[in-house]
Amino acid sequence: MIHSLSDKILNTTNATVSINEPMKKHTTYGIGGPAELFVLPSNKEDLIEVVKLSKEHKEVVTIIGSGSNLLISDEGIKGVVVSIKHCLREINIDTDEIYVECGIMLGKIVKESMKHDLKGLENLIGVPGTLGGALMMNAGAWGGEISENLQTVELLDEKNEIQLISKSDIDFAYRSSSFNKNTILLSATFKLKKSPKEIIQDNFELAKSGRKSTQPLNYRSAGSVFKNPSSKHSAGMLIDQSGLKGLKRGDAQISNKHANFFVNNGNAKADDMMKLIKEAKHTVKEKFDIELELEVKLLGFSAEEINAL
Repeated sequence: MIHSLSDKILNTTNATVSINEPMKKHTTYGIGGPAELFVLPSNKEDLIEVVKLSKEHKEVVTIIGSGSNLLISDEGIKGVVVSIKHCLREINIDTDEIYVECGIMLGKIVKESMKHDLKGLENLIGVPGTLGGALMMNAGAWGGEISENLQTVELLDEKNEIQLISKSDIDFAYRSSSFNKNTILLSATFKLKKSPKEIIQDNFELAKSGRKSTQPLNYRSAGSVFKNPSSKHSAGMLIDQSGLKGLKRGDAQISNKHANFFVNNGNAKADDMMKLIKEAKHTVKEKFDIELELEVKLLGFSAEEINAL
């Protein structure tokens, strides 16, 4: 069935298709087994057609962006993995409104808005990933969240129909949103505020230097592994105070610079990262009676593996 679907996609779209593609080539961790079928659509129309064909072939579709915030199993992912990083790339700015497609990296959106003296997104500089993933998890940093200046979101629903919804129809909370996991985010509009260049630049530099001084930017990571349990307790502080900074399992390590960043020192396996995740969760629970919740998204793991964490 996968080969049949692959042929159909190649015959009806301009997408690039690969069978048993190693996902470690497509994640910031550099970790992950093969995707049964990996597809890079070339535009929005291709993306919609690929999803439609996959559903007709009764294949599960997994959407990824830049591969940040993901830990993919060493066994890989069954079904179809679609990367939007090359097909949803449009960005338009009109006065104080910005239209962005969901395959664009957050860093580019920040820089484009700053060029137009628009304030509201500069705190997100350095947050890894594409807009789609950022909206799904309501990404944030240095006191700002992606949802704050949001107006509308265009998405592809479970019936493969395009819907335009307003922010008021979406529930956002800390590192979460009410988007159905089976919907695909296509684009979003934001309303920002014109502001003096100096103020925006100061906010930008503050966020940039804070990230540089506290995070292991020279190592392969997926960003924060756990959500902060409260404003009083950060996950990094709890892991650090549990004595786990620097802990290694294979080539996976809890960063010495920031204990909520787990890094790949070379050839780490997903299994190594899962061992560190399990040890951090259990140790923090035992020492502080606080249950850490994952921020990083797990793909390709069995329910038993996830429940064992």
